[in-house]
Amino acid sequence: MVLVVLLVVGAVVALVLQSDRDTKAEAKRRSIAVAQTFAHSPGVQAALKTADPSKVLQPLTEAGRKSAGIDFIVVMDTKGIRYTHPLPDRIGKRFVGTIEPSLAGKVYTESVHGPLGHEVQATVPINSTDGKVIALVSAGMKVKNVTSEVTRQLPIILAAGASALVVSTGGTALVSRRLRRQTHSLAPDEMTRMYEHHDAVLHSVREGVLIVSDDGRLLLANDEARRLLELSPDAEGRHVGEVSGLDPETVDLLVSGREATDEVHIAGERLLAVNQRPTDRDGGPRGTVVTLRDSTELQELSGRAELARERLKLLYDAGLGIGTTLDVVRTADELAQVAVPRFADFVTVDLADGVLHGDEPTPTATDMRRVTVCGIQDDHPLYEKGRLIDFLPSTPQARGYGTGHSELVTDLSTAMGWQAQDPERARDILAYGIHSLISAPIQDRGVVLGMANFWRTKRHNPFDEEELSLAEELVARAAVSIDNARRYTREHALAVTLQRSLLPRALPEQSALDIGYRYIPAQSGVSGDWFDVIPLPGSRVALVVGDVVGHGLHAAATMGRLRTAVHNFSTLDLPPDELLSHLDDLVGRIDQDESSSAEAAAEIVGATCLYAIYDPVTRRCVMARAGHLAPALVHPDGSVTFPDVPAGPPLGLGGMPFQTAELDLAEGSQLVLYTDGLIEDRARDLDVGMELLHQTLAGHPDRPPEESCQAVVDELLPGRPKDDVALLIARIRALPPNQVADWDVPRDPAAVSEMREAVSGKLEEWGLSELGFAMELVLSELITNAIRYGCEPIHVRLIRDRTLICEVADGSSTSPHLRYAASTDEGGRGLFLVSQMTERWGTRYTPQGKVIWAEQALPEITELLPD
Repeated sequence: MVLVVLLVVGAVVALVLQSDRDTKAEAKRRSIAVAQTFAHSPGVQAALKTADPSKVLQPLTEAGRKSAGIDFIVVMDTKGIRYTHPLPDRIGKRFVGTIEPSLAGKVYTESVHGPLGHEVQATVPINSTDGKVIALVSAGMKVKNVTSEVTRQLPIILAAGASALVVSTGGTALVSRRLRRQTHSLAPDEMTRMYEHHDAVLHSVREGVLIVSDDGRLLLANDEARRLLELSPDAEGRHVGEVSGLDPETVDLLVSGREATDEVHIAGERLLAVNQRPTDRDGGPRGTVVTLRDSTELQELSGRAELARERLKLLYDAGLGIGTTLDVVRTADELAQVAVPRFADFVTVDLADGVLHGDEPTPTATDMRRVTVCGIQDDHPLYEKGRLIDFLPSTPQARGYGTGHSELVTDLSTAMGWQAQDPERARDILAYGIHSLISAPIQDRGVVLGMANFWRTKRHNPFDEEELSLAEELVARAAVSIDNARRYTREHALAVTLQRSLLPRALPEQSALDIGYRYIPAQSGVSGDWFDVIPLPGSRVALVVGDVVGHGLHAAATMGRLRTAVHNFSTLDLPPDELLSHLDDLVGRIDQDESSSAEAAAEIVGATCLYAIYDPVTRRCVMARAGHLAPALVHPDGSVTFPDVPAGPPLGLGGMPFQTAELDLAEGSQLVLYTDGLIEDRARDLDVGMELLHQTLAGHPDRPPEESCQAVVDELLPGRPKDDVALLIARIRALPPNQVADWDVPRDPAAVSEMREAVSGKLEEWGLSELGFAMELVLSELITNAIRYGCEPIHVRLIRDRTLICEVADGSSTSPHLRYAASTDEGGRGLFLVSQMTERWGTRYTPQGKVIWAEQALPEITELLPD
């Protein structure tokens, strides 16, 4: 298209230049002709001889100029002085131009800038009869008049050029469109490359290609098609039916033109997969294209590829299905389930018996426990699951266990060493149809843990070397999981043992509460949950529930330290808020100690705790909590509430005081303490768990604590929990009023004797008069100390419970101390006597002062104690 446009533009330019040249040439010719005609006109020479040639010649030149269509005719003498000019004022002046050639008798044309402007003029001589130049004549035209002629021709030239451009462009577009359609818009280099690729593909592809015309002629056959069909060199161009060597069914297919997909046809000794498609779907010529593949080779390759694919799929499924749990037996079952029936008809797994308990395996294949038996049928004669087997050294299992290498037995009927293990059972196994065995050691870190045995029956061919490698790969994947499960079993057993030893093995005897409890370790291992029931002086009982964040031995050990600390702090008879403050300081020190070690920096302790003290005399419960969940309270009418106990920060944060809450509990109520593992779960929100606990406890006021514990566990924990759970349910008891005696004592030494009489009377009423002497002595000493060193109010309380308890309270916070009195000391022997005559004694502080207490064993309990 660009070339055509350039040609048309060039032609137009050429026409314009040609027209300009022709017009100028015509102007010169006309000027010469007019000048010569006028020079030879009659009367011109006569006029020149007159006295005033201009008078005669001026009219003649003007008339000739106008009739000839030129712009000027100038007659001049031989010196160039004008006789005539279109502009009369120019007559008599010198001619503008060159006259020398004309004086020499020549005709001379030139372009000058004269009086009329840019002019084209011709100058000719006027000769006398004797041939002498007597004058000159110049005729010419203004250039702009010549150019105007060209300008008048220019529209015609441009119109003709535009028409030519339109016609040629349209023709070029039609030709280009046809070429693009024929070449699919490919450039020449692209067409060259396409044909080169076309030839390369046809000659190098490993698939036969035929192109057959609509009338059944073979138009093209590539090298592979010639090889597969054994075509002659002159086959192309001939009718398909005339080509020798083709099967009749193949000829019918090629002539029919119908579509075919992977139809199998015979070509000599080959089976060809034939595909045929029409070629006119996209507007191409009618005909068909045929592809041929040698299926005899493909079937063999396909079989190998399918076998490799199945083995890869088996290994992939083994990677996903083996080792889903940290259980040794379950992992062995998963290995067997993956292999049956895709690899073996039966699979048995024998592990060293110690492995099941987390121990290291034995060096020989003795004491092997069969942990898995899996097969296509259940009536097999193989050793049953759970059997303890001692393999003989001649068996494949013993050899593989000792060497760490797999054993392949392609024919069990000839394996005498295997049959020697149990000849009778071996005959049954062979009669059952089992004929081949692979025994692969289960080993990790160079230690053999057991043997995996793969058995095949007559339904399959015997195992081969390739399948031996596959079996080793399967067992290797299971071995890592089995060893991990073994080590986890060992560590879990150690952790559980440690945690069980740290938790209370039995609840202490006390009369204030009826206790039920549950402790359920987490599925993934031990944790730091704990509970405790601690008897306190005055028949009181402390209830503790706590939770150390994390799992494993570190959490269990930390829990033991905290539980021991609670026991130690409880011996000081501290109120709950003070005890939690001391416990908070302890956890902070533990964190500081562990954070100083780079190895333990990641195991900073975090813990929660709830501590409650119940007094059966007053039925008052005082409790405080550090980041722990609030307890539940089941009232005697069956309703359930969650008391508002101020929530303190978790232990270890420090800096924040703890607050206590006091509850007056009705006899028969149940106080429910628990850890977060009971109600929190990934599958439900905390509010849902609290509501489930509420529903489970409500409506059962008379249910014993043990039954309540079981009901709560069944409802909230249907399976093994993912976090430890500690649950403690305490039914409230109250001491009857007839087992408690109270007296207010004035600060007067005379009151001591009165209190001795009152106490003696109460002991006689309780049938404990034999304890009167000792109790009177103890009471006298404690009241005397209160009167002498304490301050009012002074109060005495006597409690008959499992022991006889005497309490003397006063308003002073000073505490007496036991010491050895010298022989010269007048005092200091009272508390020594108290300690000698009582089972226990001590001091506890109250908001109003202090209480000094002492306990004596009751006679019936004393008789039961060993000497």
